Amino acid sequence: MTRPPDLTDRPALDRARARARSAPALFLHHAVADEVQERLEEVNRSFTAPAVVTPFAQVWAPALPGARIVPDADILDLEPGAHDLVIHALALHWANDPVGQLVQCRRALRPDGLFLGILFGGRSLHELRAALAEAEVALTGGLSPRVLPMGEIRDLGALLQRAGFALPVADSVVQTVSYETPFHLMRDLRAMGEANALAARHRRAAPRNLFAEAARRYAQAHAGPDGRIPATAEMIYLTGWTPDDKQQKPLRPGSATTRLADALGTAEVTLPDRKSRGSD
Repeated sequence: MTRPPDLTDRPALDRARARARSAPALFLHHAVADEVQERLEEVNRSFTAPAVVTPFAQVWAPALPGARIVPDADILDLEPGAHDLVIHALALHWANDPVGQLVQCRRALRPDGLFLGILFGGRSLHELRAALAEAEVALTGGLSPRVLPMGEIRDLGALLQRAGFALPVADSVVQTVSYETPFHLMRDLRAMGEANALAARHRRAAPRNLFAEAARRYAQAHAGPDGRIPATAEMIYLTGWTPDDKQQKPLRPGSATTRLADALGTAEVTLPDRKSRGSD
């Protein structure tokens, strides 16, 4: 079977993240860490052997003291059955094999262990994506890969089932950040390690006026009364459990022992079959 081409140039991604660690802008990572802590507090469970897959240990080491920090890579340094909680933190959107990443996390979990995966979703940076595309078409007549394609919540939720997780849930949190100019946004993206690391990206320099034209179009379409521009970040949260006999399971159709009418305290009414009614 032919292996599909890689989405991500891993060496380029590693270099981008190394540059980001020297002068980071990780406010979205910190926001995700806070959200994860709140979600864990709602789970009636004490986790004693957590692991976090992340390129930025400085965010998660203080957020989950004692957690094993695992660098993001194609092959994760996770031992089978070693953990009762695995968090994949804002790195899965760069995975060349996202289902493979989820399977590795599931295998690292004990029975009835919890997986939490957080990644950027399809609404992220839609303003920048449109401005860059419009500017490049206007200047060159064509397009090149410049912003990472990101999955939609429905498709990403289905990955949990493909990876073998039970009780899968996917939800999203949308945050809008304002910037003085699109150039300030692009600076923050580099400082988050989210620079263009697509394997299919053009290696030659971008057209001289591309980013200036994109900034003009971005501001024209989205700037507020104060002149600042918004940038959308959609964080998708994937939650799943490793299968275990103790978990609740849906009832078999037709196995109910109590009528809905009795539960609601109403009388049951049988409606005539539609086919037996006379025509109007």
